[in-house]
Amino acid sequence: MNLQWYPGHMAKAKRMMQENIKLVDVIIELVDARIPLSSKNPDIDSLAGNKSRVILLNKYDMADMRYTNAWKAYFETKGYYVTLVNSRNGNGVKQVKDVVNKACEAKIERDRKRGILNRPVRAMVVGIPNVGKSTFINSFVGKATAKTGNKPGVTKGKQWIRLNKNIELLDTPGILWPKFEDQAVGLRLAMIGSINDNIINTTELACELILFLSNYYKDSLKDRYGLETLEVLENLESAEHVLKQIAIKRASLLKGGEPDIDKAANYVIDDFRNVRLGNITLEFPESLEELKE
Repeated sequence: MNLQWYPGHMAKAKRMMQENIKLVDVIIELVDARIPLSSKNPDIDSLAGNKSRVILLNKYDMADMRYTNAWKAYFETKGYYVTLVNSRNGNGVKQVKDVVNKACEAKIERDRKRGILNRPVRAMVVGIPNVGKSTFINSFVGKATAKTGNKPGVTKGKQWIRLNKNIELLDTPGILWPKFEDQAVGLRLAMIGSINDNIINTTELACELILFLSNYYKDSLKDRYGLETLEVLENLESAEHVLKQIAIKRASLLKGGEPDIDKAANYVIDDFRNVRLGNITLEFPESLEELKE
């Protein structure tokens, strides 16, 4: 599956980000804890320059904690300040203030030495579409300030939000980057819903997901769909055979009794996105490959 998706409004949002980045002291980047590296926009690194960086591993409640803690350590070794958040129920959100202040300690100390007291830290909040950025801001601020939606690209323009006397936030629209050098990155983004479903072959995407699950979360897949046996799969053809089994188990049949694999594919994608398959992480730091089931 070849995935490239870069609507014009994303190019405009990137230009706006370039213009405004000089106004902020720290960049808060949300990534999806299920795909921490694939959901991290490489363009942000080139735009950020020497700004302080905070990474929020959002939706950690949906990910496999064995790997989430390893990803936190991984990013910390790269010089980021990192914390875990669940924007939807607010878990971890209160800790973000402390992390931001810690990331800006040097800046606050420079201000103090120059006699500048109580100037608020200005933070830019960034993240790819559907990573939960607006939900995080609403939870962080404590009221519905930023528009939210479950479709990529709901946040359209720039919004400054005063959190308190110490922190001001600049919200920005979610943007992807123009080209996925590794198509596996595009697949993972599609699986979590950060690429518009209307341009995706859902059946092929579900087969890719089944292929992955058979290698790393075989029991989750087998138990959810009542599959008697499930081997580690090696190709999409064998994954499609499993998809047919799932269709039969769910009584999703076309006229003539043929399995409706398109309907079964939607089941699998929806079950993954809504954690009915359990807590799943789709990519791992290289040193943790041995943790697969």
